This record gives sequence, structure tokens and C-alpha cells, in this order.
Amino acid sequence: MAGILKEFRDFVLRGNVLDLAIAVVIGAAFTTVVNSMVANILTPFIAAIVGQPSFGSINFDIGDATIEIGLFLEAVVNFVIVAAVIFFFIIKPVNLLMERRKRGEAPADLPTPEEIQLLREIRDLLKTR
Repeated sequence: MAGILKEFRDFVLRGNVLDLAIAVVIGAAFTTVVNSMVANILTPFIAAIVGQPSFGSINFDIGDATIEIGLFLEAVVNFVIVAAVIFFFIIKPVNLLMERRKRGEAPADLPTPEEIQLLREIRDLLKTR
């Protein structure tokens, strides 16, 4: 029994399992943020420009069946909006940062080499006391 528990512990504490768990939690939190941005900022903005943003009432009947094409159109529009939010607010800025990093440009808020050297000297002085 102890061998199985050790094997399970090793499996759970393996790096990729923890990374996946963290990614799921962060993904769920990020989904909430993006959905809030779409529902509370972009959709009302679109409604102000175009009118009613809901396509839910668009449908047609074929025999006894009702085809609710509006709900499908609404899902497609929401998908496009969410994809645009992710692209313009996450992907583009991250790509810009990665490009700068590749070129060797550090973001402005990182300490300069002189500041790092001064901090090392202060650290060494404190150690000697």
C-alpha cells in the first residue's frame, strides 16, 4: 500500500501535472475576466452603436420545427468578440514583449546593470556587518 501511495505522490507532484493544474485554474479565472469584458464592456458598446445586440429572437419555422438561427449567430458573434479580446489584449502584447526580449531590449522598469552592481555591493556590505 505504501508503494502505491508513493507512486501516486510522485505522479501528482510531477512537474507537468502541477503545470496543467495551474493552467486550468488560471484559465478558469481568465475566462471569467474575458467573459466579463465581453458582457459588461463590449456588448453594451456594440448595443449603443448598432442597437439591440441580441440575435436571440431571430428564428423561423419549418413545419412543426422552430430553427433558432439567432442563438447560433449570437454564439458566433460572442466567439469572435472573445477571440478578438484574447488576440488584442493578450497575444499582441505578449508577442511585443517577446520580440523586445529577443532583441535584447529590457522593459523600462527592470534595474540597470549599474543598479544591480550597487545592490550587490550593498548586500556584500550588509553581510560583512
